[in-house]
Amino acid sequence: MVESNPKRQLVIIGGAEDKEGDSQILREFVRRAGGTKANIVIMTAATELPREVGENYIRVFERLGAENVRIIDTETRDDASSSTALQAIDKATGIFFTGGDQARITSILKDTEIDTAIHKRYGEGAVIAGTSAGAAVMPDKMIVEGDSQTNPRIETVEMGPGMGFLPGVVIDQHFSQRGRLGRLISALVLEPAVLGFGIDENTAMVVTDSQIEVIGEGAVTIVDESDATYNNAGEILKDEPLAICGAKLHILPHGFKFDLKTRQPILNNGSVANVSVGVS
Repeated sequence: MVESNPKRQLVIIGGAEDKEGDSQILREFVRRAGGTKANIVIMTAATELPREVGENYIRVFERLGAENVRIIDTETRDDASSSTALQAIDKATGIFFTGGDQARITSILKDTEIDTAIHKRYGEGAVIAGTSAGAAVMPDKMIVEGDSQTNPRIETVEMGPGMGFLPGVVIDQHFSQRGRLGRLISALVLEPAVLGFGIDENTAMVVTDSQIEVIGEGAVTIVDESDATYNNAGEILKDEPLAICGAKLHILPHGFKFDLKTRQPILNNGSVANVSVGVS
């Protein structure tokens, strides 16, 4: 039975999540997907080693108690209309995108029957999760590739269509470990989106409707350029540095939340952090 107003839930993981210990992030995904009654499909489109990667996640999810776990391996777009895969997605309570190359996910799955089926289940309450490349595809426009550990420049990042589960934002992963603030800011200016999320390794942002909760050992860095007073993107050449003024920066560790509608952080005691920027 489908709820009349099911929650839309995403578990967006910055990569390198714990699979051997307490597995806090993957545990939360299984819990939200139905716990011991969870029916999970693992989407391996991003990886060139679908069997090895998929079986690793099967072991973790079964150890955590999920009732049914199976791999959906789509190596080509022709595979994305498989009746067996579509039937599995139709029954899934949790859909998990592995890491690898995010461009493989969109080139194989976007605008296919599987894409339509996954979005349908998402609207009906199935939990969608993704790690690393599987996190990058969550917005409607994603970072395809780009330089790390560099200052913001137009040439720093290449953008492309994502899967559209969380539109209007930009997401980057392995964030602090690979020094990706520059490319996240570049992506925001190029897109343009008003919110950019940089997710550390073994860290996730869990989205329930319009609220985000951070879980894991690192942090989620949020760049909010909705009130930015200036950027020079229209004035510079490709290899010249970007300038941006008046943007907000939030760094939220485990237990902190963020409201997507108000664009306000929520402290771990439940109070709203009143954020304002004064322009002289």
